[in-house]
Amino acid sequence: MKLQICLTAIASCLLIMNTGCRSYSPTATTWEVLLDRKHPERYAENFRGYKQPGFPAQGWTLDGDALKTVPGFGGADIMTRQMFANFEIEFEWRASSGGNGGVMYNVAETDGPPWATGPEYQVLDDAGHSDGKEPKTSSGALYALIAPNDKKELRSIGDFNKSTIVFNRGHVEHWLNGWKVVDYQWDSPELQELIKRSKFAGLPGFMKQKHGYVVFQHHGEVVWYRNIRIRRL
Repeated sequence: MKLQICLTAIASCLLIMNTGCRSYSPTATTWEVLLDRKHPERYAENFRGYKQPGFPAQGWTLDGDALKTVPGFGGADIMTRQMFANFEIEFEWRASSGGNGGVMYNVAETDGPPWATGPEYQVLDDAGHSDGKEPKTSSGALYALIAPNDKKELRSIGDFNKSTIVFNRGHVEHWLNGWKVVDYQWDSPELQELIKRSKFAGLPGFMKQKHGYVVFQHHGEVVWYRNIRIRRL
């Protein structure tokens, strides 16, 4: 019976090779919708401003079924109201020309900025922003640490990209438009060495906890996020 189940799983993976295959524990919970097309107006029930009790009064707006950053208001990052340990989060995003954003995870709410504790899945217009010239700071990257692999496919300006972040017992994956583009171990010696050689070397709290909030960054440029959902693993 176990052999039959394994063969079935392998066959399923082969059938969906165009989008990759992810296999997790059957104990994973159902999806929790944070922002969707049916009830996009409920975003304030699931997000609040970083270091704020409620959703920011300025800097974000609902544009159809997507949350859109609004430049010129100082910018406030928004965060999930709950903390997560092992999780999978899916979201769609698009950037304006030259737009820059990001999604940080395992963030601790401290006196410092969210990027001082949580790493970032980079959201970017690669062609129109200077960060796109450096692979480690391009879209899909573990920002300033690990560049996406050669399976990366970024859609044109105006089109939404689909992204997934998986954190499962210290194993981390970044997915972009159906392909796994970053894969690393949270507390590995290799990652620690990368951190020591990066801009994060002087941050004592950076990537020190295996749980936290998920934060959507307001970087000052226009970025849209939609169809956000998360589940615990």
